[in-house]
Amino acid sequence: MRYFLHLAYNGSPFFGWQTQPKHNTVQETMEKCLSLLLHRERIAVTGCGRTDTGVHASCYFAHFDLDVTLAPEQCRDLKDQLNNFLPKDIVIYELFPVRSEAHARFDAQERTYQYFISTKKNPFTYPQRMLFFRKLDVDMMNAAATLLTHNEDFTSFSKVHTQVNNFICHVTYANWEQKGEEIVFTITSNRFLRNMVRAIVGTMLEVGLGRLSVEDFQNIIDQKDRCKAGASAPAHALFLTDVRYNWAEIRIDDNE
Repeated sequence: MRYFLHLAYNGSPFFGWQTQPKHNTVQETMEKCLSLLLHRERIAVTGCGRTDTGVHASCYFAHFDLDVTLAPEQCRDLKDQLNNFLPKDIVIYELFPVRSEAHARFDAQERTYQYFISTKKNPFTYPQRMLFFRKLDVDMMNAAATLLTHNEDFTSFSKVHTQVNNFICHVTYANWEQKGEEIVFTITSNRFLRNMVRAIVGTMLEVGLGRLSVEDFQNIIDQKDRCKAGASAPAHALFLTDVRYNWAEIRIDDNE
């Protein structure tokens, strides 16, 4: 039986989601806890995508398989046990059964990331915000953001040495919003390349400072060269905030 986990994590103490030798990752932590609690040799956990070192997820989904069927109350009990066992940086919101072919990564239709910038020091939010004191032209940044929804090849904003078949992404929403002392960038796409959001943010900050024009931003996209784009923004201010599925097709109702 296949089960989905709806979880969130503070990425600060982790080297990203995906298991790496000699590094503490969210995936490895999840697998160890599930295997110990269920007395299995190893339970593989598949996530909805990779997050880089230090990146957070306020909404994340993963799946794992068991050779037994858990009743609804057993799912709730296992969720509570996981929350008691996992480190304080990870929380499980829900654990529920899905159809056998459901896949946390491949069935995800859209993902949304948000990047948070603080324009003033705040001792309560600084670990998860990028401090930026210079004046930014948010309107110009939004003009550049609009171009993201009209382009598909994002080679210029991807890590160079990455194992992907193509650099095509379908961005459906990209917007900067001033919220008091914070500026928040929100972007939604069917998929994201490694380092893509941070590279986009870093380049658009150059637009906001007047160092690049909107036309320059489009030229950077057209050149398909990471060296032409700006520096990546720091990881600690980036959050995966939403993952969308067609739940009617993959989730199993309690009455089934």
